[in-house]
Parts: sequence; structure tokens; C-alpha cells
Amino acid sequence: MKLFRFGLAGKERPGALIKGNEYRDVSRFGEDFDGEFFASQGMARLSKWMNEHPQDCPECAPIERFAPPVKRPSKIVCIGLNYSDHAKESNMQVPPEPVIFFKSTTAISGPNDPVIIPRNSKKTDWEVELAVVIGKKASYIDEKDALDYVAGYMLHNDFSEREFQIERSGQWVKGKSCDTFAPIGPLLVSPDEIQDIDNLRLWLSVNGNIMQDSNTKNMVYKVPFLIAYLSQFMTLLPGDIISTGTPAGVGMGQKPRPVYLKAGDIVELGIDGLGSALQELIDWKKSN
Repeated sequence: MKLFRFGLAGKERPGALIKGNEYRDVSRFGEDFDGEFFASQGMARLSKWMNEHPQDCPECAPIERFAPPVKRPSKIVCIGLNYSDHAKESNMQVPPEPVIFFKSTTAISGPNDPVIIPRNSKKTDWEVELAVVIGKKASYIDEKDALDYVAGYMLHNDFSEREFQIERSGQWVKGKSCDTFAPIGPLLVSPDEIQDIDNLRLWLSVNGNIMQDSNTKNMVYKVPFLIAYLSQFMTLLPGDIISTGTPAGVGMGQKPRPVYLKAGDIVELGIDGLGSALQELIDWKKSN
């Protein structure tokens, strides 16, 4: 399945993409795409309901706004330095174990929503990433079973304020959790729709210039390992998001000098099979 949510902030509705180009409103199913939905085999139940009630799945009118595909996840767990080329451009070593940090759930926004450059920001940066959505409670699981816990995959731009992240006590979370710094979507794509999760092109451009262009085959730690690894330290709940790291090409790593985002810049990004997104950067003063 390919799921999405749409509508103005606070009025989002659930939808499903069928036949490649038909965006259907499935709000009559009576559930949104939250943790309870995933925990109760919601995707299978929704698929069955859609087959039995096609008349209750009207095609969406022109979609004014794509919303985050997952409603209120309990956490966003991110993996740092998971592409060797990105570690190199960051002047860091590939870690012997995954680097883990969190993004605040208040950073979540829709895939095409404006991104706010935070107050006092000097170094707002971009990071295209593959995100994994957990489908059932996972605690102390084995790597061989890990993919059984996946509800689907999404596109994520892990925006980062590098001064907040690195230069102010080296606390990554505060450079990652600013409002709008976690645009996700537009689609949540179930695993059966993805032929090979380890062979997906991911790319990002700034003002039309390609800055990142890589493939998930270049990840150091693969999706099953990451899920199993994280489950040794915390319980992963249905709807939780794991963001798997970014390849080389971030603004911080540009030569001969770093390049950071400014108001008016346009960032576009995509991953094979997961769709694309477009975000305009705006100054925090214009967000109020």
C-alpha cells in the first residue's frame, strides 16, 4: 500500500494511492494512521475494507497540502554518520556502532511545508534520508526478524542547524529539533511495494543544483541491523520513525567552504518509490 495524509494543519485526513495515480480519501474507514492503527494490523484491514467498499473511497479533489503520513509518532530516532562518504566530509570516522540521536516530534511537518530558519541560526543544513516506520512493538528482537516489524518507508529531510548541533556543547538534539526540521512524506510505502530497500537512489537539490545523489546500498548499517540494534536499548512502538542517515553532499561538507541555507532557498529531494518533496526556506520572523 501507499498511504498519505492530506488537508490543512489540524484537519488532516487519511488517504491511499492506488493504481499509481489515484489519490483516494479513506477517512470513512474511521481511523487515522497513528500508532494504534499500525499496532492493530491497520494496513491489512484498510486494504480489505477498500476492496469491499470502493464506493466509500472517493477520489481526492486537488490536494492543497500533503500532511505527514504518520500521525503523532512517539519518537523519531536518527542514525548519524551511516554513510562512509558523509563521515569523511564531516571529518569524522565511521563509528564502530551506530550513532543515535533523537529529533523532537514537534519538528515534524508535511513534505512540502515551508521550513523555518530558526531564530539566531547561522548554519541551517539539509540531509536527505530514508525513514523506516515501525509496525509493531519491538523490544530485544533479532536482526533476522527485524523486517517483520516494518510498516513502511518514507522520505525524510533531516534538517540540521550545525552551530546548535556541533559548536554549542556538541548536543546534536538541539540542532535537529527546531520546528519544521523533520518534513516527512508524501507517502508511507509498505515493504511489499519496494523491490530492494538496499538499492534505492536518494537525491537532493538546492535551487535546482544537485547536492546529494547516492544509493541506500551505501549505508554502513542496514535497516534490519538498525531496528534490532535500537530494540536492545529502547522499546520501539508502532508508528515510531527511524531515520537511517544521509550520504555525502550536505552543506557543511561543501568545498572550498560550507554552504548553508537562507530564506528563499528551495530544497527538493526524493527517493526511488517513495516520492519527492519540495521545501521553501523562510525566516522565523515570517512564520509568526
